[in-house]
Amino acid sequence: MKEKIIVIVGPTAVGKTKLSIELAKAFNGEIINGDSMQVYKGLDIGTAKLTKEEAEGIPHYLLDIRDPSEPYTVSDFKRDAGIKINEISDKGKLPIIVGGTGLYIESLLFDISHGGKAEPNPVFRHEMEELAKHKGKDYLHALLREKDDKAAEAIHPNNVRRVIRALEVIHETQEPFSSYQTEKTKEPMYDALVICLTTERAVLYDRINERVDRMMKSGLLEEAERVMKHVSEDAQSLKGIGYKEFLAYFKGQESLEEAVNTVKQHSRNYAKRQLTWFRNRFEVDIWTDLISEPNQIDTVKMNVKDHIGCD
Repeated sequence: MKEKIIVIVGPTAVGKTKLSIELAKAFNGEIINGDSMQVYKGLDIGTAKLTKEEAEGIPHYLLDIRDPSEPYTVSDFKRDAGIKINEISDKGKLPIIVGGTGLYIESLLFDISHGGKAEPNPVFRHEMEELAKHKGKDYLHALLREKDDKAAEAIHPNNVRRVIRALEVIHETQEPFSSYQTEKTKEPMYDALVICLTTERAVLYDRINERVDRMMKSGLLEEAERVMKHVSEDAQSLKGIGYKEFLAYFKGQESLEEAVNTVKQHSRNYAKRQLTWFRNRFEVDIWTDLISEPNQIDTVKMNVKDHIGCD
């Protein structure tokens, strides 16, 4: 018998945390973080990490488990989340996984490799294309050899597109491109009910902009400055939106207003990519808009009740 779990996904600022708390209280659940940036200590405001008060006494796992200078891979998450699911289930409680990092969620739900499926990073890809243009394809290939000698042996320097893809996968997953095998058929690891929250794009974008404004008032700039004093610019923790966008401001290359607008723009772009991922990468059982139709929470609860078979 596969363990029954609830998975709540969706773009940023759509209400995943609020729903997870409500379901945990209703169905004796405990929550596992599925956001790649919330694993880091000190990245609180920019990741919208819930506070102790917001947790309402519900146990949360995989929050604040890494120093910002340390990497945390997809494989790390798959292992750690799997352990927590077992522990929560053994206590007779309901594991609820909550997050918007599609790569993490998919790695947990299915026994597959992500070497060819790491989420595209247009900013990183553009940087690599510029490197190839200005320093040459051999320079780019040497960069790959430095990070993954085996992959460099298998990819010809002339195949710039493939070299960039390999570097992108390494950048996104923090694992060697050569370590991945061809993706197999998706074999579900758990008996999961997947709930994806969404809303109208204009509404979502307004919520994102308002959230960034609230973050700024709560001290996001100071948090970003504090983190950047202790980690290198290429650290995995600074890949999170809400931190790297301030680099140009700290260097005096742009105004604070420009940096904040960039955070908002990147957040909106990321939300769009998140929705595309969840539409295309695996089957969602429930699509619901709890922002425009809050009464739909009753339908969601009924579906959860049916899934876990409680009276």
